[in-house]
Amino acid sequence: MSAARTTSDDLRTRLQRRLRLAAIVMMLGAAQAALAQFSMVPAPLLPGPPRESAAEIEKEYRIDAARHIYAAYPMRVYRGKLPPLIYSVMVVETEIDVTGQVLNVVVVRKPAADEVAPWVVAMIRRAAPFPPPVRVPGGIVRYIDIWLVDKSGLFQVDTLTEGQR
Repeated sequence: MSAARTTSDDLRTRLQRRLRLAAIVMMLGAAQAALAQFSMVPAPLLPGPPRESAAEIEKEYRIDAARHIYAAYPMRVYRGKLPPLIYSVMVVETEIDVTGQVLNVVVVRKPAADEVAPWVVAMIRRAAPFPPPVRVPGGIVRYIDIWLVDKSGLFQVDTLTEGQR
């Protein structure tokens, strides 16, 4: 009876190890699937150079910039209200020169998901040229926006967000 109990205990232990290993493999697979959306930055879909911005202050320009980002990446914009749990939230400061070129992109608040920051920064840089801020004093505008990123790789910026469910 003792040998039978030992064999039964060994089988149970091996089964538990296999189940734990299977759970780890599944979790790693799910993590890889979430990373896949952020491994490539899509090419922006801009038909030509943007029109000059009529904005005179940063707050007005932020709306033009957000619309430009949405026009550049329509396939990546989350339509409708975002889910209650957002995969990643980050705050980005972008500096645009008088010709609409990106001078600098600074991550003000790092996202919880590390793979999102370089993806967002690259999307902003690739979307240049932005609407030239010709009416902003000094011709250079620095604006801040919050990027709300879903695990699917779709996003909204706070300036144009439709809210959350």
